[in-house]
Amino acid sequence: MSVGRGWHFFCRYICPYPVSSGYIPDESETLKENVLNSITMIRPLADRVVIEPKAAETQTASGLFIPDTAKEKPQQGTVVAAGPGKKDEPMEVQVGDVVIYGKYAGTEVSVEGKDYLIMKQSDILAIL
Repeated sequence: MSVGRGWHFFCRYICPYPVSSGYIPDESETLKENVLNSITMIRPLADRVVIEPKAAETQTASGLFIPDTAKEKPQQGTVVAAGPGKKDEPMEVQVGDVVIYGKYAGTEVSVEGKDYLIMKQSDILAIL
């Protein structure tokens, strides 16, 4: 079976492995790379940030368990990705910062089974 011209172009200019080695990555390896880089695939634009919310408390200080219907929405989280900012307004938050944000701020997004919030920098109230 002959390999088409497109495959040779891919191997020569795009594939990170040398053609002479004869190595072709299988689907499981490329899937692992995609899962590891899934959060880096979310690149916020302008003054937007991606935040991973802190888990809601399941137990009170006295030891009582809080049912799912009575749990409050968390208002604290960790910045996972940040946009480049605007020309007149540089970004003040950086990746890894723990922040406090408004209760109903941002848009909820689920990537690879994890929940994230995408919001403007102005929706963030404080950096801890």
